[in-house]
Amino acid sequence: LRQDYVYLKDYCRIFALGAAKGDTLETMSVFAKLLDGTLNVEMSLHRSYCAKFGIDEKEVEQETPSPTTQAYTDFMLARSYEGDLADLTAALLPCTWGFWEIADRLIKNGAVKEGNPYWDWIEMYTSKEFTDFCKWAKDLMDRIGSGMSEARKQRLTDIFVTSSKYEYLFWEMAEKLEQWPV
Repeated sequence: LRQDYVYLKDYCRIFALGAAKGDTLETMSVFAKLLDGTLNVEMSLHRSYCAKFGIDEKEVEQETPSPTTQAYTDFMLARSYEGDLADLTAALLPCTWGFWEIADRLIKNGAVKEGNPYWDWIEMYTSKEFTDFCKWAKDLMDRIGSGMSEARKQRLTDIFVTSSKYEYLFWEMAEKLEQWPV
């Protein structure tokens, strides 16, 4: 929870860059709404989860990134700052798509609300709004990627795959409670 909260702060910066780099007013608007939703809804959910697990809000605000969190967000931010909208989208898509896939699979495998401490998380990431965003992000990648050279598509694929690997490592880091060794 602590590391995800740290991660979300930088994820918000990527949404802000998406609004700035948007190629249409609609794209700019969606990224602006995502920024607002993440800052004011998703991070609020995280603070409430932290409270349920006895983590003080001040404590989570002062959390420093683990090695994996630092590497992952540095990678996404670098691709987003240095690249264009396609680079940014390729970097952020694995997290978005992955959260939806995991929550959707939990629902399909019979997750129920009663007694489930993660129900709010599952519900948020299978909501119509989040499902629509995930589809929109995939469609955006398809739209801005069409007509690109094979070399450019390979570059975007590399960004997507690297970000996917970091997403995996992020979950692994949480499982192992990774900390800096020094």
